[in-house]
Amino acid sequence: MRLQGNTAYRCFCRRALRCGIILGAAILGFCVDYASADTGYYRHTFFDNSLERNAYYYSSGKASAPSKLVLVNGKIPVDGKTFLTPPNALRLEWQSASDGGWEAQVDVMRFRNREIRFAGDTLYFWCFSPEGISGEALPVIRLQDTSENFSAPLKLQPFLKEVPAKQWVQVKIPLSQFATASIHALDPHRLESMVISQGSADGVAHTLFIDEIAIDDESAAATASPEGVAVPAPSGLTATGYERHIDLSWEPMHDENLERYIIYRSFDGQQFQPIGMQVRWISRYTDFIGKAGQKALYKVAASDRGYRESALSAEASATTHAMTDDELLTMLQEECFRYYWEGAHPDAGMTLENIPGDDRIVATGASGFGIMALVVGVDRRFITREQGLERLTKIVSFLEKAPRYHGVWSHFMDGHTGESLPVFAMFDNGGDLVETAFLMEGLLAARQYFNGSSEAEKELNRRISRLWEEVEWDWYRRSPQSDALYWHWSPDWAWHINHRLTGFNETMIVYLLAVASPTHAVPGEIYYTGWAGQSKAAVDYRRGWSAATAGDRYVNGHTYYGIKLDVGVGSGGPLFFAHYSYMGFDPHVRDRFTDYFENNRNLARINLAYCKQNPKHFAGYGANSWGLTASDGPSGYNPNAPNANDDSGTMTPTGALASFPYTPEASMAAFKHFYRDMGESLWGIYGPRDAFDLNKDWYSPIYMGLNQAPITVMIENYRTGLVWKLFMSNPEIQTMLQRVGFTSTDPVKKAGKK
Repeated sequence: MRLQGNTAYRCFCRRALRCGIILGAAILGFCVDYASADTGYYRHTFFDNSLERNAYYYSSGKASAPSKLVLVNGKIPVDGKTFLTPPNALRLEWQSASDGGWEAQVDVMRFRNREIRFAGDTLYFWCFSPEGISGEALPVIRLQDTSENFSAPLKLQPFLKEVPAKQWVQVKIPLSQFATASIHALDPHRLESMVISQGSADGVAHTLFIDEIAIDDESAAATASPEGVAVPAPSGLTATGYERHIDLSWEPMHDENLERYIIYRSFDGQQFQPIGMQVRWISRYTDFIGKAGQKALYKVAASDRGYRESALSAEASATTHAMTDDELLTMLQEECFRYYWEGAHPDAGMTLENIPGDDRIVATGASGFGIMALVVGVDRRFITREQGLERLTKIVSFLEKAPRYHGVWSHFMDGHTGESLPVFAMFDNGGDLVETAFLMEGLLAARQYFNGSSEAEKELNRRISRLWEEVEWDWYRRSPQSDALYWHWSPDWAWHINHRLTGFNETMIVYLLAVASPTHAVPGEIYYTGWAGQSKAAVDYRRGWSAATAGDRYVNGHTYYGIKLDVGVGSGGPLFFAHYSYMGFDPHVRDRFTDYFENNRNLARINLAYCKQNPKHFAGYGANSWGLTASDGPSGYNPNAPNANDDSGTMTPTGALASFPYTPEASMAAFKHFYRDMGESLWGIYGPRDAFDLNKDWYSPIYMGLNQAPITVMIENYRTGLVWKLFMSNPEIQTMLQRVGFTSTDPVKKAGKK
């Protein structure tokens, strides 16, 4: 997800991470049964709900006169009043005429690391019509796979004699009925699009609602829950009110017939209406009310694969209420913290790359960030110290058994087995020094926090120290004569990727830890020849990824929007440059070039000024909506930054929210805007969703392991300096400061010396 240094590698990773998003408000929560979690669910589900409330982003349509088709900005409208599963369904409105035509296309939701491979022999979807539609008047459908092979048109009438008025009916079509019409064979298990198009030209206006599109085995769907047998009602429902939203949670269920939960709400205690759904492995839901002082009552039902619901749970209620700024910050920290507590891999305790996503993939660097978030969670009493210790012990046990490459872990691992996963490409199957540095940043902070007198804490301390001492930082120098460190090494490909670590970007922490290592240290001078190097290789590297000359020799010195940038390329780059290395490492230090706290603050101020000026006139930019940084956008990965080349219109809340130490007033304004003004679409159980693009009416329902923890941790550093103090208290870090030649610029420390 991070911006990669040179152009070739950055493009390689962007292609590898090209993704979309998944459907529905139903997918925001934590996993309790990974045997049937994200990966299994998306082997069957093609559409369940739309996060966008006006039109479904992953759709398109077109009409040729005199036929008519109702579209919203070229996309299929979404209806929030008529649905099979709440909160919405697709709405088709058409009028078919002779010599005309229309088509409406529903596309698969692509998300990071999703394999498009549906399991089943039958296509299912549900239909509803207010007035009823005869079989003859129904449209035809085609399927298209990921290789753009497609089927011949198939009439719906043989499978749906009619759509009765005001009654949901399910369509079941064996995949064998879809005959290939392209030059190569259609593979419906690689379904990319379902295309609905004009059938009989009857000249009559029709409305058809479509919901719950899926592929499954006919036998499995038929026997999932026998007629008359219902899943039990959920238990343990609780509701907690905040300023503008209410969080619900209940006891997870493990019934084999369970498929989803349906959430009901009432404002008067009499009429409970369905407002949302959650898939089977999630037992939490966020209801954004939108105002303070509102009491709401809730019940939850369980639903099986046949959409038969259980009895309703016992009632729970809560009231939204005004909150102080401090209370709001604590709420935000806790909600982002849940990603790493409730959403962690059940076997490894490590951080998932993204939720929803491929439920095998744990990310090494994001796990380091998650460890720092766990420390904050313990200190803020979101969990007990004993719970935090237990989780850290599980993580360390996993790391001790996982493959290492001269002490260095791979970027991604299988959370079940520890196996290295070459997610990016075949060459990326070995050690990743940057991800390992992010992991060690978290582990070293945790080592200082869990330093009590109990034997359990002493043992954890010893085990973390052993992992730290086993990292061979000097190996990743390639040779004793090398002036820099390198990102990757593979036992199969050696130094094939050949990615030199050169600043200014997110990788400063690698050099700091390499110099600090008690067993495999590199000389302090390599910080200046590698990270801050001014050799031809370093200059070419910076120019290669930035297409800029300002800052190509590390020192910048230019002024942007009246703000001077001491170091950094161009106008500074994405804001994660000011976050990742400084979650543990306190930037209140100066080297030969700059005070890093001030430089990072200026990075954030430039980003804010750019968004206020908004030179590309994107919707959703301004003084209270800013923070360009890396995330997945509507069309895939984007390292958004405040310049013409890298500004795509996608806003990522972690940019502003993780900048609290640098820009507290502007970050608070952004937080309140994201929460109070945009919360209906942007807020979920892990806080703000990963990104949004108002130009395209797109909101990301996925959360990223690299983006939620910086919010929790950097807000804590702003409030108490906790993680900075912990990390900097490691004796090896103090030795490193001397070896590099850093001096403190912390006003508190300076005052103490006086």
